[in-house]
Amino acid sequence: MDKERSSTILDSLSYLSDHAGFYGTIKNSSADFVVTEINVNGQLVTNDCGNRTEEFIKTNNDGDHHNRNQKQKIISKDVCDTSVIDNSTSGTESDPNNYLDNTVNESETQSDNLHNCPLNLDIQESLNHFASCIKTTWKTQVDGDCAQELSLGLFPDKNKRATIHSAVRQTFPFLMTVTKCTEVLIKPNPEYRELCQLTSEEEADEFFKFLDAKTENSRFTFQPDDRKEHRTAVHHFINKKFGKLVETKSFSEKNTDGFQNVSITVRFREKLGSSRKRHRTEGTDPHNVYTAFTLQKENIETLDAISYMSSGLGVLPSDFSYAGIKDKKATTYQAMVVKKVTPTRLLQIESFLAKKGMKIYNVHSVNQPLRLGHLAGNHFSIIVRDVKNHSKDSSANVKERISEAIDSIKTKGFINYYGPQRFGQRLNCQSHDIGLALLKEEMETSVKLLFSPDTTEDPVNIAKQYFLKTEDAKGALALMPDCKIRERMLLRALNRYGMNRDGCIRGWLSIPHSMRIFYVHAYCSKIWNEATSYRFLCYGAKVVEGDLVLSDHNADEKSSLTDRVHVVTAAEESANTYSIQQVVLPMLGHSIRYPTNKVGQWYEETLATAGLQTCKFRVGALQLNLPGCYRHILKFPRNLSYELTLENPTKSEERINAEFVSTSTQCMRVTFELDLSCYATVCLREMMKCNF
Repeated sequence: MDKERSSTILDSLSYLSDHAGFYGTIKNSSADFVVTEINVNGQLVTNDCGNRTEEFIKTNNDGDHHNRNQKQKIISKDVCDTSVIDNSTSGTESDPNNYLDNTVNESETQSDNLHNCPLNLDIQESLNHFASCIKTTWKTQVDGDCAQELSLGLFPDKNKRATIHSAVRQTFPFLMTVTKCTEVLIKPNPEYRELCQLTSEEEADEFFKFLDAKTENSRFTFQPDDRKEHRTAVHHFINKKFGKLVETKSFSEKNTDGFQNVSITVRFREKLGSSRKRHRTEGTDPHNVYTAFTLQKENIETLDAISYMSSGLGVLPSDFSYAGIKDKKATTYQAMVVKKVTPTRLLQIESFLAKKGMKIYNVHSVNQPLRLGHLAGNHFSIIVRDVKNHSKDSSANVKERISEAIDSIKTKGFINYYGPQRFGQRLNCQSHDIGLALLKEEMETSVKLLFSPDTTEDPVNIAKQYFLKTEDAKGALALMPDCKIRERMLLRALNRYGMNRDGCIRGWLSIPHSMRIFYVHAYCSKIWNEATSYRFLCYGAKVVEGDLVLSDHNADEKSSLTDRVHVVTAAEESANTYSIQQVVLPMLGHSIRYPTNKVGQWYEETLATAGLQTCKFRVGALQLNLPGCYRHILKFPRNLSYELTLENPTKSEERINAEFVSTSTQCMRVTFELDLSCYATVCLREMMKCNF
């Protein structure tokens, strides 16, 4: 890893112990740094990988697999094996307009829809003639003697009427059905005709059948459209006519030629509190569908991975829940849950995810989302390469230094700093700088900091340089690579609303909340790191008067975390009532208390220097609210073990053993487990006495 990059974050922070340590490099490749989440039951999330997914695929019917492989799929059905009506049409004798010639093999299903409803053959012939006449009239613009209404007869039974309504609309989506008392009437659908002025008849057919089917958790996607004005017209039409029923969103994706495809996706709105009857399944929320899975990713941030998946599925990033953020430059395995998507639908985007460096395993239905922090910790398997003594250390061989370091970590632990990945990987401006500007509500400054370029001349920095020089958001958007999701989101908003305070606020609001608050958390984490370092410099590993400890004394189910925080008294210090493992320090927020010793004074002076002495840790304009929390200052790894090898062994084993100390190509594989929110890089920093 680039030591220059992280030196501004960890280099000045104190160490816990005084062992010599050793030198090495980590994260030379994503395979060198493997992180696997441990669930609340103490099991690795990879333990079940593949098993439930394979079982799920085997139990699906063949039709689902056929649909998944179709090249042209307009409607994505998310309810496995529960389709009531086939959302496909084709040209047949009963459909004389032949407006979908390429799906003739689906005509039987369409015919069945009409033939299975309670209409006699004479009525069906009249209906076919009426439909043909309406289509001919629309095409020729000649009214002729075509009637504008057709009665299908009287049907006192409500269920029969419902069957007729559905069958007619699915067979002839350009017609509408109404009920007068018990009479079913058929009329031309003017909204269908209006949509045909914006889209093809094929798309209009599929869209209206999608609306009529009302299949829960389904979505409809129009063909890609590179004309923004036309997309806007489609958005406006759908929102004006059906805005209470559905919502629309544009999604972009590169095609095989490298060009950007933009498509409009439509999905049904949530109807919270609706009294409409719903099919209930045991153990499942009556309104929402949740699918759990294990995500494997390489060289991609968790939030960016969610953005890619939400785009591929046509859902919002906020529909994903997870227990924790994982490293970017690593191979990571973590549990996730996505809302409004079934296992069938999720498995349909496997090939799309593979192109982005992601895989999914253990796909299965659950009845609730994940909670942030709902995990037992993480398991790490790390390869440290180029292992050797520090340049100024020649008093012992590296094997002795490693053994000494491992023993120290096992017995003394490590200071629980936030790791460098918490602060981003930028050189000239880091995430905590942006977070400070947001806390001070300096909106224009925060945007300029986000677009501060590094020293390299890659496409991202070229786009940033252009924007800072010209404030031309549209031009910068054209230069910004597609992979920079949050930058592109913000540029789109700035192009629309301008580079002013209101425009910057709207720009930040266009970014998902989890991404916005990341920057503020980065600043709070930086302050916590510095406060913890100062505390160990002042008091070492001894618990002193004024320290904060987490105590379970008199705690009950209604106790808040702040109620459990206790200030150590002089008597308790003398009696050694508490251990260093119980000491915590606060993360900045509006509902925390500070130590009453020198560390509390340090917090006060630091916030004043930063201009935050009156900060309420609420940024209403950006919907950011930071109550604060507490973090233990000391942690211990579990199940720590290591082994030394040669990176490229070419000699005999005897020669390797004889030259083991002098070789410069030694590497160490180290494995251990950490509690949630602990950083492996920080544990290694204390062990090796070098920054990453």
